[in-house]
Amino acid sequence: MQQDLLVKPDPFDGRLSTSVSGIDHTGAVVETKVVTEKALTLYLNAQEVVTMMTIGDHPDLLAVGYLKNQNMLRPDDVITGIDYDDDLEVVVVRTARETNYEEKLKKKVRTSGCAQGTVFGDVMDSFEDMALPRATLKTSWLYQLTKTINTTPSLYLEAGAIHGCVLCQQDQALVYMEDVGRHNAVDKIAGWMTLNGVSPDDKIFYTTGRLTSEMVIKTVMMGIPILVSRSGFTAWGVELARQAGLTLVGRARGKRFVALSGAERIEFDMDPALAEDEPKGTRRKGSEAAE
Repeated sequence: MQQDLLVKPDPFDGRLSTSVSGIDHTGAVVETKVVTEKALTLYLNAQEVVTMMTIGDHPDLLAVGYLKNQNMLRPDDVITGIDYDDDLEVVVVRTARETNYEEKLKKKVRTSGCAQGTVFGDVMDSFEDMALPRATLKTSWLYQLTKTINTTPSLYLEAGAIHGCVLCQQDQALVYMEDVGRHNAVDKIAGWMTLNGVSPDDKIFYTTGRLTSEMVIKTVMMGIPILVSRSGFTAWGVELARQAGLTLVGRARGKRFVALSGAERIEFDMDPALAEDEPKGTRRKGSEAAE
């Protein structure tokens, strides 16, 4: 049985969505929920790093996870403080180590992530040196996880136009984050893992977004051996996953999935005929077209 998530979406948090009036296809007046989007400027000590567009929750986790996934926080770094000013829309991460990434910030690659994701400097160099742990993905776990995640109350089900990412262990969903950009949702989970000292070795990472190069890079940089999505793949994402030895599972909806990398980690311990299909009320965009 699924235990309660350690961190989960709050679809009724008034800061994260708002009601807007409009008309529908018949000309009738309608009220609909839309997600919020606000700027957040991140500083590492005294240096401005980036301004991100985000829904605004968990700015501390987003900041730490972003710096971790951009290789700006080292494994031995001591974080001495995280200061957030809601009025100024600024978050500052302070470390005991003096930092200066002026040269690194000059070299960046804009990724295919929505809301313009970015990979800086030497991240790809570190990616090539990463060694992912041995792990197992049982199909029974996968079926349970997709059911749990797709029926958990979320901002997506309330307002749409948002991505979700979930940190999992075996058949348990642990931490569920949402944001307008899937890279932000990933970074929030990376920040939570960093601040709570959570090992990635036996974890599964689930995303509602496409399995792009950016998603693969971030998952590998976090040290997580298995990446699952209900959406599809890009060619470079698959190539990088194979290069890193990452298990890459896409189009995971109900009892269906496709693995294009790392299939040796998958243990077929359950007859797909015994797995439940997705409830229609929780299906995301594109689900029915895939049937």
